[in-house]
Amino acid sequence: MSVPVLNPEGLPTGSAAFTGRVAEQEIKPHLIHETVVAELGARRAGTHSTKSRGEVRGGGKKPWRQKGTGRARQGSIRAPHWRGGGVVFGPTPRSHGGKVNRKIRAQAFRSALRAHVDRGSVAVMEATGWDTPNTKRAAEYLYQAPEGLAERALLVIVDDPDGVEGMSFRNLADVYVLAAVDVEVVDLMAARSLLVQRSVWEHWMGGELEVADTAATAKAAPKRTAPPKPKPITRKAAEDKPKRGAKKAGADVAEAVVDEAPATEAVVDDAPVEVAAPDAATDAAPAVEEVPVVDEAPAVEKPKRSRAKKTEAADETAGDAAPVVDEAPAVEKPKRSRAKKTEAADETAGDEAPAVEKPKRSRAKKTDEAPAEDGEES
Repeated sequence: MSVPVLNPEGLPTGSAAFTGRVAEQEIKPHLIHETVVAELGARRAGTHSTKSRGEVRGGGKKPWRQKGTGRARQGSIRAPHWRGGGVVFGPTPRSHGGKVNRKIRAQAFRSALRAHVDRGSVAVMEATGWDTPNTKRAAEYLYQAPEGLAERALLVIVDDPDGVEGMSFRNLADVYVLAAVDVEVVDLMAARSLLVQRSVWEHWMGGELEVADTAATAKAAPKRTAPPKPKPITRKAAEDKPKRGAKKAGADVAEAVVDEAPATEAVVDDAPVEVAAPDAATDAAPAVEEVPVVDEAPAVEKPKRSRAKKTEAADETAGDAAPVVDEAPAVEKPKRSRAKKTEAADETAGDEAPAVEKPKRSRAKKTDEAPAEDGEES
């Protein structure tokens, strides 16, 4: 098993043997998982905070007396069930990171490196010798690199991220630059391919690399075609929409003009028609007379009519279309007074059966009759 070594142009001109503790490390997914969870938790800020009922301002006085009000007893307006009260078991500032043993973390790191080597997604970068940062040169470097580095995201691991190599690669899309001391297991697992500086790789392997030369051919430069020019946006000219009633008014004007236009007679030119003398060969053929030319009538301009004339023309047209029949006037019923209604009701009742009225007796007469009856009895 070997790892490709790239020259300053990005070509894999050598290969280094993969030996050491990393090569001997068995891939252990459970250790990788434990370490990644702890590292992700440690990256959280953990600044979330809430206040309990003892930390919220106010609420030191009992809102109302214990008994006699008919309401439920309350001791503070900052209780959790009150609006504006404290939070029960709310989050407090803390660290979310977990403790991982040093040996477990080291095994997880070597397992992640071993997984990249087995997949062929790691390469070693020789010293480039670039004087100034150049993103275009870095893009060409990755274009000439092996196919294993074509997958993104790409993690470039260098000693100094602010150096020439780090500043050249960090402006590329989906390319991330990290210092060797800041690389964690989660970074190795998140990247799809790795480009490691030679000094960093030797530090991880625990010794110098033994590089064997290999033949490599440069790829042809990609053809760059100018992007197609965008088509110009053509917008249709906004047509002036006729106003409401304009068509109807125009039709009424046209009809009125036709009715009022005087009849023009066709004028026939009185010029004599010349007939050619018949030849000997065409004695039998009758002479063909030319059709007189009739002058066309001059165009009659439509007179402009005011709004009142339009209304009169519309009324005349409506009158010609169908005669309007006058409707009979509505007969109003005479209003009857309350007294007349009562008399009519009495007349109707009288026709049915005469009502016998009982004579009204006064109170005095009743009193006089009473002692008389008493005397008769005695």
